[in-house]
Amino acid sequence: MIAHTLNGLWQFRQINTSDWLPATVPGSVHTDLLALDRIPDPFVGDNEKRVQWVAEADWEYRRTFKVDPSMVAQDKVYLVCEGLDTLADIYLNGQRVDHTANMFRCYRWDVTALLRSGENELRLVFYSPVEYVTAQEKIRRLPGVGEFKIPGGAHLRKANCHFGWDWGTRLPTSGIWRDIRLEGFSHARLADVHLRQHHFQEQVTLTAKVTVEQWTAAPLSVTLRLTAPDGSTQSSEADLKQTLALTIDHPQWWWPNGYGDQPLYQVEVELRCADQVIDRREDVIGLRTIKLRQQPDRWGRSFTFVVNGVPIFAKGSNWIPADSFPARVTSDQLEHLIRSAAATHQNMLRVWGGGYYEDEHFYDLCDRYGLLIWQDFMFACAGYPLNDEAFLATLQIEVEQVVRRLRHRACLGLWCGNNEMETGWVSWNWSVPANADLKAADQQFFYATLPALIAAHDPDHAYWPSSPSAGLPHEDPNSNSVGDNHLWEVWHGLKPLRFYREQYPRFASEFGMQSLPALATIATYAPVSEWNMTSYVMEHHQRHVNGNGKIITYLTQHYQLPKDFAALVYLTQVLQAEAMRLAVEHWRRQRDRCSGALYWQLNDCWPVASWSSIDYDGRWKALHYAARRFYAPILLSIEDNATRLGVYLTNDTVQAWSGEVKWSLELFNGDLLAAGRAEVTAVPLTTTSVKVFDFAQQVTDQNRRETVFVCELWRDGNRVALTTTLFIPDKHVCLEDPQLETQLEVAAGQLLIRVGARALARFVEVSLTGVDAIFNDNYFDLPAGDTVTLTCSLPDGWTLDRARQALRVRSLRDSY
Repeated sequence: MIAHTLNGLWQFRQINTSDWLPATVPGSVHTDLLALDRIPDPFVGDNEKRVQWVAEADWEYRRTFKVDPSMVAQDKVYLVCEGLDTLADIYLNGQRVDHTANMFRCYRWDVTALLRSGENELRLVFYSPVEYVTAQEKIRRLPGVGEFKIPGGAHLRKANCHFGWDWGTRLPTSGIWRDIRLEGFSHARLADVHLRQHHFQEQVTLTAKVTVEQWTAAPLSVTLRLTAPDGSTQSSEADLKQTLALTIDHPQWWWPNGYGDQPLYQVEVELRCADQVIDRREDVIGLRTIKLRQQPDRWGRSFTFVVNGVPIFAKGSNWIPADSFPARVTSDQLEHLIRSAAATHQNMLRVWGGGYYEDEHFYDLCDRYGLLIWQDFMFACAGYPLNDEAFLATLQIEVEQVVRRLRHRACLGLWCGNNEMETGWVSWNWSVPANADLKAADQQFFYATLPALIAAHDPDHAYWPSSPSAGLPHEDPNSNSVGDNHLWEVWHGLKPLRFYREQYPRFASEFGMQSLPALATIATYAPVSEWNMTSYVMEHHQRHVNGNGKIITYLTQHYQLPKDFAALVYLTQVLQAEAMRLAVEHWRRQRDRCSGALYWQLNDCWPVASWSSIDYDGRWKALHYAARRFYAPILLSIEDNATRLGVYLTNDTVQAWSGEVKWSLELFNGDLLAAGRAEVTAVPLTTTSVKVFDFAQQVTDQNRRETVFVCELWRDGNRVALTTTLFIPDKHVCLEDPQLETQLEVAAGQLLIRVGARALARFVEVSLTGVDAIFNDNYFDLPAGDTVTLTCSLPDGWTLDRARQALRVRSLRDSY
């Protein structure tokens, strides 16, 4: 196979204008206009409103290219477009090749007869997605959630969030958003390679079923080669009628993050004609089994992922597109986000159905870091024209392509039909007579057509029809007895945070609380004059209806009003972290009943107030640090009910864990009211009750505003965890000035920061002015007389003196 990339420098123009401008491919109209300063940055201020015309116009891209004579001499030459967004006509040397209408598909056209020696010209005309969906919506209105969206986005196979979401921009893009190239072949090509694993005791058989397109009668053979993590290789050769197979003795198992290592095997399949390799495919696999266990039990039916025979608790978050403009997401950006998820003990990400299927690098990273993927198909929060034959035809190709592309991945955990469409039919008043045909088509597609397509191409992974779902058509999708659950009574329904502790889902796949991004991120889009929760720009960068009002409502239930805007930002993040901690600790204590918690959401696509734990600029919020604690493999948690406290130890590992719990009931100044310790052994994969206290006698009306319960977990002289509980809301306690003290030193390229407190310090935040340092812990409680040591990488070029000058430390007491 010969490849000729067509990425790089192109030209573009708005239709009906004469000026051709330089463009970069992969890219989009918006990013090309931004690079030329033809539009303002839509992420700054309210500039988004000033660039709406871009998506309402038609655009043309062109480039000329020369191909090597060896390419022209091939038996077949294909034009391959990994991603065209979305409505486009393609012309090669003046001849129309095709029309596209699906952002998610890879397009491959035989252009052998159109390609010429010497100079060639390729043109793509992109048509306005806004004009298209607006016209289609006038013909047939689709049910959906529309307060923050351009109506009708579901008519088009394009990322639904591009038309607006309650955390995203309304910036429908157009352009060549993924790689574009020519591929030339002699004799034949590999059309498909289906890798499967067959597991036996201490042995795995790897098979490869190869599909070949052949244009000549030349004899062909196929070779399967496997390279183990240690570099050793083995291979198998066969003719085209045989399935290739290799036996792997003593396999090295791939595990989700926190349960073991992630050894990866390299797989090569070569298509040969005589002694010449004429096509090759390379993949990376991990050896593992994965099942979705759904068994009847006393609560209903379980919903547990079982990997290599081990029932895991899925700890993670929901993934949305990392930028409103997909083509400018970088490898480093993806690496930072995935590495950050793994660093907080997450083992699963849900790729949400309102965005797009991620590129190979994303899944490579998830393979490497041990993050299982709950993979939604790209349907979200709307009724779709699933009774339209042309729409279904492109869907079939889309599904086949994505399943074939991802089915071999170690990280792939589950195929899921859609996001919240069953909720729409059951709870959002979609089920009116005018929509009866759409509802019937929905059931046919997600309960018959789609699972049959998946099973035909990937019989090894489970399918789930919707999220949330009970697994039955249009039954209660948020049942606590079966399936997965989206718990939005807190936030959307304004229920108090403690409502989480009344809920017992089998698998919580969405729940969340909003916060503001870091102040440094806010500074990129709002001037200081707009640093107010109800200012014009701050409300423009809040897409949920009355979102800022909801933040304030929850904040004032728990904390005093902040003294300034910086304190407000800090408190919103503390609030978010505490809300998620309350929920996750509760569900992890119910490990035999609840098997997963994926908070909404990991990341952002632009700088905005949202549910994310990492903001658009990659800065960790308080929630992300809290996740490192509440997703820890060994979790120490407290279930509090007035003065009655239960201490629990949750062990998510496959080994028994022994240590010592130390506890104290003390005043904020450190004066002891009671104290004790207990040896504890935590059984693998379960929760152990350590001790139940009732401090009704010790905690009185006179001292409850200055009393804290401190609980620590120790092992081999090291503190593994510390958690605290108050007896009234933070807004009513009498915090003293903790008089935080710091000492800094540098060791082996690491900055060590020792922080001590003379009185209880709540939610201690440490930062270094001028850099985005990631610490081993942050936003933590520090009891009176206690000291912790934080670490982070010493920024390049920094001295210890500079670090001392840049260090900032504050706690809840400093917010009012």
